[in-house]
Amino acid sequence: MTSSPAAQVAAYFDAEITAERLLDREPNFNVAPTTDVAVVVERDGRRGLALRRWGLVPSWAKDPSVGSKMINARVETAATKPSFRSAFTKRRCIIPVDGFYEWKAPVEGTRKQPYFITRRDREPLAFAGLWESWKDPDVTASGESPAPLLTCSILTTEAVGPMAEVHHRMPVLLGPDAWDAWLDESVTDREQVQGMVLPAPEDLLEMWPVSTAVNSVRNKGAELVDPVGPDTAAGPDGPPTLF
Repeated sequence: MTSSPAAQVAAYFDAEITAERLLDREPNFNVAPTTDVAVVVERDGRRGLALRRWGLVPSWAKDPSVGSKMINARVETAATKPSFRSAFTKRRCIIPVDGFYEWKAPVEGTRKQPYFITRRDREPLAFAGLWESWKDPDVTASGESPAPLLTCSILTTEAVGPMAEVHHRMPVLLGPDAWDAWLDESVTDREQVQGMVLPAPEDLLEMWPVSTAVNSVRNKGAELVDPVGPDTAAGPDGPPTLF
C-alpha cells in the first residue's frame, strides 16, 4: 500500500483528506490484511481520501472476522457473488499504492520468493477496489447506534506481462482516464461497471526479488523493497522512489 504522506496522495488523486488519522500515520512498507488503508471515494461529486479496513465485511455478515477472507474479489465474479455484488454496483473506490508484493511459487528444494512490483515510471498505482459498511447486528438490536465498520477489498484479474511469471492473478489497475467513471455513484449498471475493467499494459510494471523479511508483518521499513540476489537489477531507474 502507499507509504507516502496523505497530503501527497490526496493531491495526486485530486481528493480532500476526510480522515484526520491519515495525517499522523507512519510509513509502512508491509501492510497486512485487516489493517486500515487509504482509499479514494466519492460522495456528492467530491473525492475524499478516507480510511477503510482491508478485508471486506458484507453488510449482512454476523461477524466481522469474515473480512480476513475477503481481501480480494475476482473481477469475473464480483458482480454476482453475494459478498461483493452490492459494493460492485454502489460502493467502488480506488486504493492508492506505491507497489505491492507477490510470492513466486518455489522450485524443488527452495522457498517461495517474494517480489516487489511497482510501475516502471514510479507513478502511483490505482487499484480498483470495493468498499462496504457493516454494523454489529447484536449492538444495533440493543438500540445503540455505533459507528459502522468500513472495509474494502481489492479487485483482481488474470495477470499479464511479467506479472504472469510470478503469479496467475494481479490487481485490477485503473488509469487516470477511468477514475471518474469508477468512482461515479450514479453508475450502477453491472455491465457498464464491468466494461471499465481493461487489461493493464504489459510494459507498465517492473519487479524484482526482495528479502524474505517481508514475510513477517513486524517488519515495516523501506529496506523491504531493496532488491536482493546477484542477478536482480532493479531496472534502469534503480531502486524505487516510493510515492
